[in-house]
Amino acid sequence: MLPQTDDSIELQQFLKLADVVSTGGQAKQLIQSGGVLVNGEVETRRRRKLRVGDVVTVGDESFEVGWGEDGE
Repeated sequence: MLPQTDDSIELQQFLKLADVVSTGGQAKQLIQSGGVLVNGEVETRRRRKLRVGDVVTVGDESFEVGWGEDGE
């Protein structure tokens, strides 16, 4: 999901790219309500830097941060 030139992405941006939310406001609300786990722990910081290999869980869906098709 990340362009190969990037080594991190903010949590709120990742949620939008993964189509979990469609706006930054929705991301903020979801994160601040405790609805997002990063590597199994509740994360409430919108700007938390995610790195390749981190696992983001929302509800019963999990997403692993990784290179997008352009970075392979």
